[in-house]
Amino acid sequence: MESRLPWLVLKNACGLNNRAYLRLLERFGSPQAVLEAPISDLYQVDGVTPKMAKAISRKTFHQRAYCELEKAERNNYSILTLHDADYPELLRHIADPPPVLYVYGKLLRHEPAVAVVGSRKATAYGMNSARKIAGGLAEHGWTIVSGLARGIDTAAHKAALKRGTRTIAILGTGLNVIYPKQNRQLFHEIPENGALVSEFFLDTEPRAHHFPVRNRIISGLCYGTVVVEASRRSGALITARLALEQGREVFAVPGSISSPASKGTHFLIRQGARLIENADQVTDELAAQIEPGVTPPSTEGKPEGRDLPATIELNSLEKEILELIGPDPVHIDAIAGRTDADPGLLAGTLLQLELKGLVLQRPGKFFQRP
Repeated sequence: MESRLPWLVLKNACGLNNRAYLRLLERFGSPQAVLEAPISDLYQVDGVTPKMAKAISRKTFHQRAYCELEKAERNNYSILTLHDADYPELLRHIADPPPVLYVYGKLLRHEPAVAVVGSRKATAYGMNSARKIAGGLAEHGWTIVSGLARGIDTAAHKAALKRGTRTIAILGTGLNVIYPKQNRQLFHEIPENGALVSEFFLDTEPRAHHFPVRNRIISGLCYGTVVVEASRRSGALITARLALEQGREVFAVPGSISSPASKGTHFLIRQGARLIENADQVTDELAAQIEPGVTPPSTEGKPEGRDLPATIELNSLEKEILELIGPDPVHIDAIAGRTDADPGLLAGTLLQLELKGLVLQRPGKFFQRP
């Protein structure tokens, strides 16, 4: 653990933010080299203010970092740094990976993981949907990642634990702070078959701005993010946006057009998120994206009733559009250029073909045959 000390010393530097930390690492190679650099060299790094540079050069925060290290050892927490071989590979490749992660439990370098997120004020429909989808993913061997919040997050974590599958909770607090309090039992159960993860100092209390920041870790650890239920102002939409920026898949569960709790998921669907109704539709999409060296989740034991009937009735427009779509992705504009259907009818027909399992929608309004 002593090798982590320079990382924590630099993390404790007054005013140093995550992006400046990463730029310093890129410029000097290691936290130790940063701490030993002349202040004049620190000034030259983009994003490093004079206040930050002076704080780093003074090294007055060494004792705070040492106390943090002692607390981590005393509580049996692990500290992962960006330069560690077992740092999660998917997370390493986002634009702003956390230089330091506190981990209680076990975090894997390669892991087939899916984020399941949504509203804290979930409806009964949302909770049931979260349990169904997270449980289905867990049965196929996917690790469920969420944020330990009330509502959808809680349902997702519990569904994974119920099936004996790994689940990872990304906290908006330090590992020494249980939030929300009513998830105390869940907080203690997760490390037994997964991990609690935070980039914040161990005793950090919940702050509103911490949660949007931690959302990039939720999406960054995963091949895809499922938004089960969310209002238009939900933090789950932030996670979805971050997932798209990271080049990951986004899925959304539809709900009632009369429910404010579904406004956010419907917005995502209009923006191109994949509409899903069960876990199989997620696993089918993500199975081909598993990195080399990762054991693909099992496709056995899928729930009955997903196979299409031998004969599917199609109207003339559905047949026409289906003939224009092959195994390679084709953009909706290219399809529109080869049919007389108006844009609204074309979009509706593509949705029907997707629901019938005859086409797949890719990010950016591209379509292809399964």
